[in-house]
Amino acid sequence: MSKTNKIYAISGFVAILVIMLLVLGQIWKGKNSSELGGPIYQVKRGPLSISFVVSGTIRARNQAVIKNEVEGRTSIISVIPEGTRVKKGDLLIELDASMLADQKIDQEISVQNTEAVYISAKENLAVVENQAKSDIDLAKLTLEFAKLDLEKYISGDYLYSLDEADAKIALAQEELARATQTLEDSNKLFVEKYISQMELQADAIAKKKYELDASLAKKSRDLLTEYTYKRQVAQYKSDVSQAEMAMERTERKSNASVIQAQAELKAKESEYQRQKDKLKKMSDQLAKTKIHAPTDGQVIYATSTKGGHDPVEPLDIGREVQEREELIYLPAGYSSKADVMVHESHLKKITKGLPTVLTVDAIPGKTFYGTIESVAPLPDPRSMWANPDLKVYSTEIYIDGNDQALRTGMSCQAEIIVQQYDSVFYVPMQAVTRVNSEPTVYVQTGNLFQPRVVKLGLDNSKMVHILDGLKEGEIVLLTPPLKSSSTDSQNLNKSGQPSDGLQEKISQNLKNAEKQLSENSAQSTNTQPSAKKKTRGQFKNADPQQQEAMRKKFEQMSPEEKEKMRQSHDGSQKDRSAE
Repeated sequence: MSKTNKIYAISGFVAILVIMLLVLGQIWKGKNSSELGGPIYQVKRGPLSISFVVSGTIRARNQAVIKNEVEGRTSIISVIPEGTRVKKGDLLIELDASMLADQKIDQEISVQNTEAVYISAKENLAVVENQAKSDIDLAKLTLEFAKLDLEKYISGDYLYSLDEADAKIALAQEELARATQTLEDSNKLFVEKYISQMELQADAIAKKKYELDASLAKKSRDLLTEYTYKRQVAQYKSDVSQAEMAMERTERKSNASVIQAQAELKAKESEYQRQKDKLKKMSDQLAKTKIHAPTDGQVIYATSTKGGHDPVEPLDIGREVQEREELIYLPAGYSSKADVMVHESHLKKITKGLPTVLTVDAIPGKTFYGTIESVAPLPDPRSMWANPDLKVYSTEIYIDGNDQALRTGMSCQAEIIVQQYDSVFYVPMQAVTRVNSEPTVYVQTGNLFQPRVVKLGLDNSKMVHILDGLKEGEIVLLTPPLKSSSTDSQNLNKSGQPSDGLQEKISQNLKNAEKQLSENSAQSTNTQPSAKKKTRGQFKNADPQQQEAMRKKFEQMSPEEKEKMRQSHDGSQKDRSAE
């Protein structure tokens, strides 16, 4: 590079540096003050009303709401004209009842069938109970007979058989003794030749026979005591045990049969009762197809009071209505209220008892006074469904007096008066900005506007009450510089810095971002070294008008863009030093 070119380059760089210093000086000066310019407002003391306006609908304070109580969907076959004055008991609406009438007939048949089944189950239970009692009695009788048979054998039959055996033995022994004596006598007579040999043999045979009879009688007794008695006792005891188990089985079986019959009867009775309840419900539903006035009043269709963008089909003959749908309102008296929706931004301002001034679109030139009666604790779900970001709270305003001109469904505007001051300082809301999370206004000091922290009260969306920080007659700027404002953050502490845990994450991410930015800048320097030289050359070769335009463009840049430009110029200076 020649010496002349170096001189030109140094001169251009000095010029750019001087311009940048001047611009930075103006920017730095603008951080603390602003030149006189733009709309202004003079602080003054005077009366201030804190209020806001909401839209709503007029409704009767005390009214009977007539709803459709017929299940499902049904059609209207007659309806009383809107605006009609009715007395208690007058027919208002008649719904189509043809399907319910058919269902009622079918249900009556079902009730008769279930009643017959119920009566049959009831009679069956009586039969089962009777049979169970008979079976149990028979089993008890069998058991008693078995016990009597055992006792009869032990105490009767056995002893009788034993005595009979003993008698036979005694008789056999007596006959044996007589036969023995007869034989002895026969032997003597035979020796003396008084009897024959055959007669002696006959007497011997008779003795032998009686010996056998005595032996058999004894053996028969032994058989009775040793075997027959034990067998019969065991048999009779077994019969008693079997009779006991048979009776237990009979009792259990009978109880099970009775319980089953009772369960069937209960089920049939429940089904019969359910069918009767359904019939009663159908009768009630059929009766509810004719809707009568519960009180005196003027008929107002519920569809006439519905607001919103969704169209609502008017209440008329042939229109389908669904269960629990509001059909008619019957206002009682002329006391009225206004149902309004208050946005969540105003929620902290209102409370029960606040005064309101209402105007009704249908009654121009007349105002009404009312007070807030209630505020819903939760947002209106219908508004949230239509717009999830919209949070409004249903609020009731009771209107004083009983003006007959107010009718349900009229649109109204309600000005809710939060506070009234006789003499306070106030400024327009656009004059207040936030600097470092503090409410700040720019107050004229000489030819400059200096920022000043103020203490704010309530606002009415136009003017804000100044509690402290301003004096009467001071001039404030209505368009404070936006660059001085700061956004509040819940993550900042009193010093304006994030909390410790969050600060570490922010610092680490900033380091990573700076590292990435340095790498990108290095790549940009290597790949496009001519871009910076081209920028310097454009500013150096530009005429005064072009340089002024570039200077204004630089002033309009954000702080990040200016910082990036300064880093770019620093890099250019290093390049020239390297050259």
